[in-house]
Amino acid sequence: MLNAAKCWNFLLIQFSYFLARINHKPNIKGLPLSISVEPTTSCNLRCPECISGLQAFTRFTGMLDIDFYRLKIDEWKKHLIYLTLYFQGEPYLHPQFFELVSYAKTKKIYTSTSTNGHFLDPEKAKATVCSGLHRLIISLDGISQESYEKYRIGGKLDRVLNGIENLVASKKALHSKTPYIILQFLVLRTNEKQIDAVKRLGKQLGVDEVKFKTAQLADYKNGNPLMPEQNKYSRYKKMPDGTYKIKSKYSNRCWRMWHAAVMSWDGQMLPCCFDKNAQHEMGNLKNQSLAEIWNNKSYTQFRTKLFSNRKSIDICQNCTEGLKVWT
Repeated sequence: MLNAAKCWNFLLIQFSYFLARINHKPNIKGLPLSISVEPTTSCNLRCPECISGLQAFTRFTGMLDIDFYRLKIDEWKKHLIYLTLYFQGEPYLHPQFFELVSYAKTKKIYTSTSTNGHFLDPEKAKATVCSGLHRLIISLDGISQESYEKYRIGGKLDRVLNGIENLVASKKALHSKTPYIILQFLVLRTNEKQIDAVKRLGKQLGVDEVKFKTAQLADYKNGNPLMPEQNKYSRYKKMPDGTYKIKSKYSNRCWRMWHAAVMSWDGQMLPCCFDKNAQHEMGNLKNQSLAEIWNNKSYTQFRTKLFSNRKSIDICQNCTEGLKVWT
């Protein structure tokens, strides 16, 4: 996956970020190391904290055009290390999803995606392995149908569990180490008592890893019925006046603005995955190259604001990411 050109680009990005932390000037050298591409905004579930599930998009919705995607991969292949085929929506609903994966793999790009796990019948499980996908996150937010459907509205737990079994079986049958399967458990008040049980379930199913994720809640200031009681698994802390605030400090920096970006299905280049409704479009990749957008006026102004008043940026106000490098 790595070569001299990608390693050099990685060093340029890291040095640029380190220097920007010192002088507060967002002069970037290099191009993104990681890009999230949105295959589709469609989803089969109706999760209450997801704009796709709520069908609450204020932007256009649709499917990624595969020819446009191939052009972008060809443009990015010299510097891109990591490709996430996911933003909003369920990626397996894209009719050419496996072609999206395999094309990036032929360009020596590491590929990852996230799914609700409802489309892993034996045929698609085998196709997933054959596509060359490197990493697959499967969301499983409850180990009983009752707890699972509290959040994954419209979902069928048995179907997801069967899908995981199909995928593990396909890996064994094809003698493949990939995809690396992560069973992701979004910790909510509805399922937080199942944490130990899901660890055991992960071992029983034969997945590579079980991960626990805290929930991003749109309405949290006065509490939320989905907020877990265990403080360890909540992004928010209770204040003396009874309201809640995000645990993360609003430090004026963000590593993601230097090394990663998001492309919506229709080519909008966005600063990060928290911009779910594309309120901060930096440019459109259908009529501009990534290099032209990456250092344009809009991006420079956005990054400059991060250094002076990050908490004033709407999409940063409920964010827990981007603070882990040179803290």
